[in-house]
Amino acid sequence: MSPDRVPVLILLVCVSTHVFTVQSGVGVNWGTTASHPLPPPIVVDLLKSNGIDKVRIFDADPPVLQALSGSNIKVTLGIPDLMLQALNMSVKAAESWIHDNVTRYVNGGVHILYIAVGENPFLQDYGEQFHTFVVGAATNIQIALSKAKLASEIKVVVPCSFDAFSSKSGLPSRGLFRSDINTTMVHLLSFLSRYHAPFLVDVSPFQSIIQNKNLSLDLALFKESARPLNDSHRIYKNIFDITYDVLVAALTAAGSPRIDIVIGMIGWPTDGSTYANSSVAETFMKGLMEHLRSKKGTPLRTGNPPVETFILSLLDEDQGSIASGDFERHWGVFTFDGLAKYQVDLGQGSRNLVNAQNVDYMPSKWCVVNNNKDLCNASLSAENACASADCTALSPGGSCSNISWPANVSYAFNSFFQKHDQLADSCDFGGLGLITTVDPSLDDCRFYIEIQTSRAASLAMSGLFDWMILLTITISAFFSSNLHGSRQY
Repeated sequence: MSPDRVPVLILLVCVSTHVFTVQSGVGVNWGTTASHPLPPPIVVDLLKSNGIDKVRIFDADPPVLQALSGSNIKVTLGIPDLMLQALNMSVKAAESWIHDNVTRYVNGGVHILYIAVGENPFLQDYGEQFHTFVVGAATNIQIALSKAKLASEIKVVVPCSFDAFSSKSGLPSRGLFRSDINTTMVHLLSFLSRYHAPFLVDVSPFQSIIQNKNLSLDLALFKESARPLNDSHRIYKNIFDITYDVLVAALTAAGSPRIDIVIGMIGWPTDGSTYANSSVAETFMKGLMEHLRSKKGTPLRTGNPPVETFILSLLDEDQGSIASGDFERHWGVFTFDGLAKYQVDLGQGSRNLVNAQNVDYMPSKWCVVNNNKDLCNASLSAENACASADCTALSPGGSCSNISWPANVSYAFNSFFQKHDQLADSCDFGGLGLITTVDPSLDDCRFYIEIQTSRAASLAMSGLFDWMILLTITISAFFSSNLHGSRQY
């Protein structure tokens, strides 16, 4: 995208004299990209029982917003990236969106604190497809909030991905925004400053570790044993401070040295990759919470920590994108069904995290490989099952990476079976599947049972369709077994 295509802000909106006070603290991201998401009322109870009073959601899902009504939980409400073009082009579209997704719920008792325009519009993998629309969409949403007399209560923010800024020298003080978005950032920062809104940014020490072999795990985990980084006599003892000050330097270079910062996403995954497990995640999260609560800030912002921090994430999401890695489906502090993976103080104090209550599971049955059959094509069937289901735990370093063949085939079969509501046909696999009531879980490798959700009917239909495709592929593979042999999954 050419920088001169950034929309010019030609319409100024009067700013209310009401003072907007940002509440400091810790919240969580609540994503729903799951085949069988926990029902929203159960999730809201989970938040409340664990003292979590701030949540970020990524679209205006009516059941989610209805469940949040009257909860006193402060909400950051997201607008999907794909809506940015329409909102940039039309104030009317923004007004309609605010009316349908904000005003009605605010009047119904939902406490909306921020509206996040876009989910990750500056993510490098997306190229330039959203850059042109970001500031215009944010401006139109601001206009719509003012017309709805909500501008004094709700701030408009724009998420900034962790790869939008960097330091080529490795020193925090040399941080800059990517050259392809720098002009857009200047316009965005001008907009945020005009309305006294914070800068919302993602920080990912985990991805810093897996992308940069020169960084130590101890540096990511707030360990005292970590070798510090010296930047002009500023001493950095953890990756969080390094990344944060790279951003501070980038903001300064873009003309906004003092803008407030909100961490929109930060966390540590627990599966799907090396270093992604509950033990390491617990160490990271405890170190992060201690660091944030100390309010020490960073070398470039001493005594000025982020005004708010949103943990990635509340729950695992088995349908999330794995473009960046299989770990992307395992950011949850809780499993998909609301079981705490480890212990950390998110607001509940010295108490242990409370698991989700009243979760309605499907029957206790699993799909495994039938060892009495010829399994020469079982690996191909498992591979096809994983194309639809979630097999990220089988990845190198994952919780199920050490189980041997054909147990890994059984894991794939069960994942497909559970996703498709335990339909008998979804455990056929050309006669290779077998339904059992004996839990096949092995050590840390959990063969899960899905939960009952309102999506069951629609998923049953999609599951039958997927099964028909899978059966066709499996039959085809059977007749060409001489080409595939007994390749292990």
